[in-house]
Amino acid sequence: MEQQTKVHAEDGKQELVITREFDLPLELLFKAYDEPELFEQWMGTKVLKMENKKHGSYAFETSYNGNVVFRANGTIHEFIPNQKIIRTFEMENTAFPVQLEFLEFEKLTDETSRLTIHIVFRSVEFRNQLLQMPFAQGINMAHNQLQEIAGKLK
Repeated sequence: MEQQTKVHAEDGKQELVITREFDLPLELLFKAYDEPELFEQWMGTKVLKMENKKHGSYAFETSYNGNVVFRANGTIHEFIPNQKIIRTFEMENTAFPVQLEFLEFEKLTDETSRLTIHIVFRSVEFRNQLLQMPFAQGINMAHNQLQEIAGKLK
């Protein structure tokens, strides 16, 4: 089955471009990234902090059998509702350095929208390390959950 979230990695570049079209109005797609309760549902993670504003920050963690297996945090540099979020992303307790993420939300029709995420890594090597993990499958699963959960709010 073809994955709906596309991950494009150009050889020799230290970036990824991720795109996904959703059968969701733009406002509902953005809400999935803006509201902590909704974010927790589709990401399957606990939001520890979410200050969605310029110079705000966020932190979340994922647990399995009571043990924290993943924790991430970052600073929000720009936050324009229904348009874009520019933020840093840091996976705690890993060798991965901070990355820069540009999330752009685009209205296609009254009932459909597109998300484009441009991620810039410190090096091509770090980007390639991430691609060796089940990253593409994971983001597809998360976006499928986003579509399903937010779709029920229409």
